[in-house]
Amino acid sequence: MFTQTLPQLQRDYIDTGKVRFVYKQFPLTSIHKNAQGAAEASLCALEQGKFWEMHDKLFEMNAAGTLSIENFKSAAGGLGLNQSQFDGCLDSGKYQSKVQDDTTQGTQYGVQGTPATFVNGTLVSGAVPYEQFASVIDAELAK
Repeated sequence: MFTQTLPQLQRDYIDTGKVRFVYKQFPLTSIHKNAQGAAEASLCALEQGKFWEMHDKLFEMNAAGTLSIENFKSAAGGLGLNQSQFDGCLDSGKYQSKVQDDTTQGTQYGVQGTPATFVNGTLVSGAVPYEQFASVIDAELAK
């Protein structure tokens, strides 16, 4: 649901400058053993301008039960990323502390699962329909 809602939010609110969108990592390591690595892989892909493409591949892998470092690297190649740059980034653990910091911050703000979205400090938890997001955003914009 969120991947369907985000493009609408981007078109109506983010691209128009009405809201600022900030993405934070919150890997659910208690239920996905390779979630930390997946989060790091997405940030390594971001370096080459392919965050959302990698994000989508990672969710496909998760659904198929195939999250692994080897598959992250294979996906990077399939997305046309510079393989040695991506592999070096992922192998170095460059983004390990950033992902951990994002997770700590999310926990401090009451995040327990994903997706979790904040609109001026108001937590919108779960994959909610566009109309619900729009209602919360419009109420905040009206203040």
